[in-house]
Amino acid sequence: MIDFPITDTHVHLLDTRRFRYSWAAGAPKLGRDWTIADLTARAAPYVIENMAFAEVDVDMPQYMDEALWVQSLADQDPRLKGCVACLPLERGAALEPEMERLAKLPVMRGIRRLIQNQPDPDFAVKPDFVAAVKLLPKYGLSFDICIYHHQFPAVLKLVRQCPDVSFILDHIGKPGIRDGLTEPWKAHIRELATMPNVVCKLSGVTTEADHAHWTRDQLRPYIDHVIACFGFDRLMYGGDWPVCELAGEYKTWLGVLDWATAGCTPGERRKLFRDNGIRAYRLGS
Repeated sequence: MIDFPITDTHVHLLDTRRFRYSWAAGAPKLGRDWTIADLTARAAPYVIENMAFAEVDVDMPQYMDEALWVQSLADQDPRLKGCVACLPLERGAALEPEMERLAKLPVMRGIRRLIQNQPDPDFAVKPDFVAAVKLLPKYGLSFDICIYHHQFPAVLKLVRQCPDVSFILDHIGKPGIRDGLTEPWKAHIRELATMPNVVCKLSGVTTEADHAHWTRDQLRPYIDHVIACFGFDRLMYGGDWPVCELAGEYKTWLGVLDWATAGCTPGERRKLFRDNGIRAYRLGS
């Protein structure tokens, strides 16, 4: 059992009266309001000390309003210390004024533009996209990479072109667990981990397996591989709540990671479940 307060680096919060989420039509279980109070209750007996919000793919052009809303929530709850907002980076340098505006919000820590739902395999390496990503360090912002495993080739190119950008890989690159696929995902993780400006979230793993029939033994090889490649200095816990609810309760995924790391040292577990998230998203400031 994790006997210290944790840092959750990947929390989604939804307000269906305020925002439109077209993707929720395909996931009706998620198409309702999800609040910090809900998460606190579902996490018990685990205690969440710090959390970072990850953008929820609101319908365009509501991304700025979503960020302002998250700031208002952070003003009310000191546990919400970071926000990774959406920006349509494919617009290139033209969106710099919006990036600057977002960066002025006290809660802002990074940007995420979903790559996973883009049909163009070169979406992330188009010149405008790359130009916008390269602006992020100027405003003290990181970039969250959210892809499916088959999209790794373009992302590897993106990261190589942006050595000054801090990248955070969401959901261990969404491997094909449901189909039992390990390659070339393993090779791509190994290659990405050689790049010192990348850290990885252990998050979103159960939802890449069969939602109704996965076992923790099926997940273990994927967990072990990212630990072996990134090490405990470059890994951090993410709940991916409430999306994780599609494949089990919040504390079920947390329990899987607790089990998978039971043989690790107390210091390694503290890095994974608390300290690295604070450092990567600057949640202590």
